[in-house]
Amino acid sequence: MSLFRGLKFLTTVNDLRTLPHEGREVAFAGRSNAGKSSAINTLANHTRLAYVSKTPGRTQHINYFTFGSDELKRLVDLPGYGYAEVPAAVRAHWETLLGRYLKERDNLIGLVLIMDSRRPLTELDRRMLDWFLPTGKPVHCLLTKSDKLSNQERTQALRGVQKEFADNPQVTVQLFSSLKKQGVEETEKVVGAWFTQTEPDDVELTNGE
Repeated sequence: MSLFRGLKFLTTVNDLRTLPHEGREVAFAGRSNAGKSSAINTLANHTRLAYVSKTPGRTQHINYFTFGSDELKRLVDLPGYGYAEVPAAVRAHWETLLGRYLKERDNLIGLVLIMDSRRPLTELDRRMLDWFLPTGKPVHCLLTKSDKLSNQERTQALRGVQKEFADNPQVTVQLFSSLKKQGVEETEKVVGAWFTQTEPDDVELTNGE
């Protein structure tokens, strides 16, 4: 079975104090409507595992999934950002939650950053990177909805983001299409390597406090 095919919902939290204390996790983050939930569903080969909303900002909590029966090996679906139709107080709470989680969560071994291939590296995407890159942990960028671009446009989008991080081996980039189910194997290879390279004893257990 592939890495993501065994994904199972574990729990949802809205406060860093209630995060699981043990284990290792990979987080998926992305701007609202960038295709994050669709990407997770495609990787898991499950149409309704992660909630896909037509209204940006509907995913308001941190959702945990396990890779099969191993609850110490998890995928974390972070709230989408860039939402415009939510109260300012709610938006501020989400941003604080995301920032602290990305900067302080020791159990987190890598970040998969979801970006629409037609509009990559927005100001908010860069903010996510500013929070996370100082940790020294790897980032893998998925340029989603690549099926909406021509071959030339796909090449330009990929090369443009790769050029941005040409001097930073911490960041890798690929194209991804949920509709065409393209890029699944490459994503599995990258995320699987993160778990392989990070032994449990290397992770200092914390809840980000």
